[in-house]
Amino acid sequence: MFVVVWQFEVAEEKVAGFEAAYGPEGSWASLFRTSPNYLGTELLRDAYIAGNYLTIDRWASEADFRAFRKQHDQDYEVLDRACDALTSKETRIGAYTV
Repeated sequence: MFVVVWQFEVAEEKVAGFEAAYGPEGSWASLFRTSPNYLGTELLRDAYIAGNYLTIDRWASEADFRAFRKQHDQDYEVLDRACDALTSKETRIGAYTV
């Protein structure tokens, strides 16, 4: 399994939109679901720091993730730009093999 982890800082007034876009049934997951090798997304809200979130996207393998990105790069970039306004900071924590 291959896992990609992102951290986000979200302003209070944008939390609902952020959760709708980045949650397991959100816009990102819908795009990722076009690949049969996408295994799901978790959205974690920090229990102590308001507006702090992690996303964990799971793929069957790194090769599957890379193939998805190559095939859907334009769609990925369009959605990324559309979601820019939902976050004040976005940091890729890392990509891990499990």
